[in-house]
Amino acid sequence: MKKVGVILSGCGVRDGSEIHEAVFALLAIDRNGAEAVCMAPDVDFPETDHLTMQETGNKRNALVEAARIARGDIRDIKAVSAADLDAVVLPGGFGAVKNLCDFAAKGAGATVHPEVARLLREMSAAGKPIGAICIAPAVVAAVLGKDKGPTLTIGNDEGTAAELEKTGARHQVCPVTEFVADRANKIVSTPAYMLAQRISEVCEGIDKCVKEVIALI
Repeated sequence: MKKVGVILSGCGVRDGSEIHEAVFALLAIDRNGAEAVCMAPDVDFPETDHLTMQETGNKRNALVEAARIARGDIRDIKAVSAADLDAVVLPGGFGAVKNLCDFAAKGAGATVHPEVARLLREMSAAGKPIGAICIAPAVVAAVLGKDKGPTLTIGNDEGTAAELEKTGARHQVCPVTEFVADRANKIVSTPAYMLAQRISEVCEGIDKCVKEVIALI
């Protein structure tokens, strides 16, 4: 059975992985006959109260929080290599650009968590597909933009697209229920909640994105 890594960044849209996106990715992986391998970095981050949408002053751990989505079946990303996987998918949520990298604060000047960057570079060097959902293409662009110049989408937000392109990546406008496939670099992306007005739209786009990722294996 093909193994698809799922890089999580916590649990919750404001400070971790967007839960709908993560669950739809896991569902799509299973429906397409592959096995999900969930992982996250062991790193602390500022907690956001998802009722008030304000930071609480407390900290949480990305690996511990992501374990909630993975039902406890999760690995520290430092223990995972490209040799363990056939493909990898990154759900969105602000955790992708706050915990996996600092794109939310620094845009094109973002630095990426070293273990996340390592795994993405390993996957790319091995010619193994990478899927990125919602804002997560920013992580891929920060790692691979300069060397690979991948074509990605975050939907149609001009400001975010401009920052992506400063990394060396190319942005392509895309509707929420579709995806952009850079087949030369084996990178697939879909806008999800960067554009979605309905949860069903998110599900449709992610399902198509993951199906294409697995087709590229």
